[in-house]
Amino acid sequence: MTDMPTADKTIDCRGMQCPMPILKAKKEILKIKVGETLEVLSNDPGSKEDFPRWAKRTGNEFLGVFDDGDTHYFIKRKV
Repeated sequence: MTDMPTADKTIDCRGMQCPMPILKAKKEILKIKVGETLEVLSNDPGSKEDFPRWAKRTGNEFLGVFDDGDTHYFIKRKV
C-alpha cells in the first residue's frame, strides 16, 4: 500500500458479508464531522463495487480503495 490517506475513524468489518460492511459504515459516518475521513476494513469481495456506489449515492467523497493482500481499505470523506 502506498499513499493511503490517514483516516479520522477506522472500523473493522473483516469477516462480514454484504450488506453488513455498508450498514456499519452508514452508522459510523453519521458520527464523524464534515471533512473527516472514515476508513473501512473489509475482506468481502463485493465491497470493492459497493463502497464507491454507496459514497456516490450518499454524496460523500470516495478517496479510494487500497489493498493489502486479503484486506481492502476503503477511505471516504464526509461531505
